[in-house]
Formats: sequence, structure tokens, C-alpha cells
Amino acid sequence: MDCKLEERTIICVPGQRLCASDENTVAGHGTYERGGYIYTVLTGNVYIRKENMTQFIEVKPLGMETIVPTVGDVVTAKVTVVNQRFLKCQIFCVGHKILNRSYRGVLKKEDIRSVEKDSVEVQKCFRPGDIILARVLPLTELHHYQLTTAENELGVVMAISKNDSTYVPMVPISWDEMQCPETLIKEYRKVARIVSENQ
Repeated sequence: MDCKLEERTIICVPGQRLCASDENTVAGHGTYERGGYIYTVLTGNVYIRKENMTQFIEVKPLGMETIVPTVGDVVTAKVTVVNQRFLKCQIFCVGHKILNRSYRGVLKKEDIRSVEKDSVEVQKCFRPGDIILARVLPLTELHHYQLTTAENELGVVMAISKNDSTYVPMVPISWDEMQCPETLIKEYRKVARIVSENQ
């Protein structure tokens, strides 16, 4: 296999558009493709790795790797605000990696479930303080990430009952309910179905 690495003296920052993508120019490590262009997710130097007829556009980090959420990533976030149309949250993990700083996320009512979207009540799915798993959607806003929980594996993974002063985490009892193990109080949530990595 013919493989060659070419360094460009270009320093880039997360979200920066690097070049157009095509069948011979594709995203590699530290980059992603969206809308026909290649963008960086890291702060670092741009490299072009050539294998046969394909160029892989890659970014090698400067010092410590900076991770930012990208389209398709599963993120962990804490719900901060809930209203009738959407919720706001702070993203603090991407996959298994804890971020150096948090990022703002928004989950709209229509992106909570894949079915019965019209009957979704945001307050019956999430509450402030809940820890959720969500997937990053293509960016449409500059100041926050659009999220979705419209998959069985996404939703609330940890919650405290609003009536519980002891801060005991509730346990899931169905796909839309959690229960405090001490007070036995039940509350509605959009529960994530946690799948073991061994399965």
C-alpha cells in the first residue's frame, strides 16, 4: 500500500472548514465531513495522508487534544431548563471522554421521540438536574448544539425525584417511568435503555 504523509503549515481550530470533500479527498483523524466540506474538530496542524488515489485530511493536536461534540456523537449532558417546547442542557462528555469545558445543548420537543411526536410533553420526559444521553444533530445554530433522544438507547440515565430531599437516584421501571427506591414515588421520564458493552 502506497502511504505518504504531507504536513501543511496550517493551524486550525475546532469547527474550521478546511476544504471541499470528494471521492478522492475524505475526512480522516480529527476531522469530519458535512455538506460537501471537511471540518476540523481539533486545534492543531493539518496533515494530508495519501493512500493510493485517496487523500485523507487529518488534524494532529497541538499539545493536549481538544475534544468538541460533532454530528453523530453520543453525548452526556445535564438538563438545566425545561419548558413546553424544548430543554436546555450542558454537555460534559463525548462518548467516554470528559470535556475540558461544557457546551450548551438544546433538545426540541419534536426530537425527543421517534414516534408519537405530537403527543410528547417535555416536562413528562425530562426535569432540571436529569443526566441524559443524546445524539448530536447537524448544527443549525451557532451558539448551541442541537440534540436528539429519538432512539431507545438515548434519554434519561440518572434522575432524582423532585419530592426527594435525600437525593437518592431513581431507578427505571419502564421506558417512560422511574421510581425512587426509598419513597416509591414514580415520575415520568424518557428513559434510556442502557445496553451493556459486552452485548
